[in-house]
Parts: sequence; C-alpha cells; structure tokens
Amino acid sequence: MLPLTNPDNIVSLGEGMTPIISVPRLAKKYGLNQLLIKDEGLNPTGSFKARGMSMAISKAKELGLKDCVVPTAGNAGGAMSAYCAAAGINATIIMPAITPHIFQDECRAYGAKVILVDGLIDKCGELANEIAEKTGAFNMATLKEPYRLEGKKTMGYEIAEQLDWQLPDVIIYPTGGGTGLIGIWKAFQEMITLGWIEDKKLPKMIVVQSENCAPVVKYIAGTFIDEGSFQPSIASGLAVPKVVGIEMIHQVVNESKGCAVTVSEQEILAGLREITTGGGISMSAEGAAAWSALKNLLDNGVVSANEKILLLNTGSGYKNLELLGD
Repeated sequence: MLPLTNPDNIVSLGEGMTPIISVPRLAKKYGLNQLLIKDEGLNPTGSFKARGMSMAISKAKELGLKDCVVPTAGNAGGAMSAYCAAAGINATIIMPAITPHIFQDECRAYGAKVILVDGLIDKCGELANEIAEKTGAFNMATLKEPYRLEGKKTMGYEIAEQLDWQLPDVIIYPTGGGTGLIGIWKAFQEMITLGWIEDKKLPKMIVVQSENCAPVVKYIAGTFIDEGSFQPSIASGLAVPKVVGIEMIHQVVNESKGCAVTVSEQEILAGLREITTGGGISMSAEGAAAWSALKNLLDNGVVSANEKILLLNTGSGYKNLELLGD
C-alpha cells in the first residue's frame, strides 16, 4: 500500500506500530467509557514525523536524490536528519530561531546543516523554496511532495488493526500542517475500498489548534485569517501560519462530521501536567493540546463520555520537559 517500487530502497529505523494505551485513571476522573492514546512519541526520533520521512527518504533514495531541504518547527527536521543519515543523503534543516535547542542539537547530531530563521515556520518555508530553486535540493516541506502523506497514513491502518477493525467514535488530532490527519483519513478510505472496514463506522475527526496560531479553525469557521497576527506556541508543531493542505483538512472535517477547536496556551500547559502525572505518559505539548480540547468538548456536549475516544500524542514529552519545571 506504499508507493515504493524496489524494497531494496526502504530506509527504515523501526518506525510504526506504536502502542494504543488506555488511561484508566483519567477516564474514571472524567467519567469516560473508553479513553485511548496512540503514542507516536515512541517512534524513532521521538515523533510521528518518522513515518512520513521514512517513506519520503526511501522514495528520494529510489529516485536518486542526493540533497534534501525541509522547513520545520522541530520534529520533522530531526526525523529527516536521521533518515537522510541512514540513506546517505545530504540534509538541510531550516527552523525558527526560537525552536528549543534540543531540536536544533538533534539535527546537528545526525550531520544535518541547520539554518535558523527569525519568525515562524512560514518564513522557513520561504527560505526552503529559495534554497531548492538555487541548489536543486529537493524540498521535503509538508505536502510539497506526496510521499510524507503516504507514510503518515500508516497511522490509520494501525488504528484499525490494533482496535480489531472497530474504529473509535472520535479521533482528536493536534493539527499544524495537518498531514497526519489527512493521511489517517486517506487510510480509512483505502480500507473501505478494500472491504476491511465499513464507511458507516468512521470516526469524527476533530482538529485541535492553539489560540496563538489557528488558521485551520478560522478557515473552517469562515473568518478572516491574518497570518501576521499569529504567535509562537509552547506546542511548536501547532505554530503553522500557512497551511498548504487547509482545504483537504476542511474536507476531512466535513466528511467525518467533525469540528475544529482551539485551546489556550495555559490549557495546553495544564493538560501537559495532568496527562503526565495522571496517565504516566510522556506527552508532547501538542498531544496535551488534544487532551485539553477533549475536556472542553465534553463540557460543550460535542463529544459524549460514552463514546470510544482516541487521542493522538504526536511526539515524545522528553523533548519538552523544560515546560514541566518548577
């Protein structure tokens, strides 16, 4: 189901088949029938980005590419650096200067060239385009090529398989560029075509963004998007002012009868503390945003406590432990 011609070109570091974990203490606290978390922080380089980069770098190897460049808020850069190192491909990583040093150091440790830019990831994307045009390096930016999406869709296949082909009622997804959300939905559509799942049993797909940077929420609500007004977030993966796949994300939300919501920076931090101490999970700030959103959705009646609820934790909390300091 993945677009690689020759298996000899597979570049893998053991990504995928991350666990789906129940969180009984927190489920009981909030009266939830079934609360599940798919923990993508256990992938190589500590995030779901490993899936997309494994596929993209495998295809880059198959196509004979020698140089790749990517704009990143952090995790995509670490993943591309690692997979390029495994494939023998040169990597240039462009990230905001405010990105925590652990992400910068990770890329350098894998031998990548790191360029820091003032501003958010949209500014990094502009520079990546310039470098690609001038040097011929291939631009691995979100949805600038099709293969990262193909790697991300494996989350959808795993969710179905791990839950014995009985999909959740609700999937709550922290959304920056949105490739993971789109990929999961693509996997569900493929499995319907294969006859593995029923189209009447698809989950509501819920987008979560930070109040500091919520272009998808604004787009779906039909309100004006002022990209210049967006601010950084402690969940750096959510700080994406220009979302290339925004129409596709909107389509997924509509088709699934889902919605798009925001949480405050304070709610993200409080959620991070609660899920870590109450669930024992090393949660990323992005995953904590999904947890905080769930509580609001329950209060607003959008999600029922009787539904089977799956949250995506997209990265390891070990990369943002400083947020849990005194």
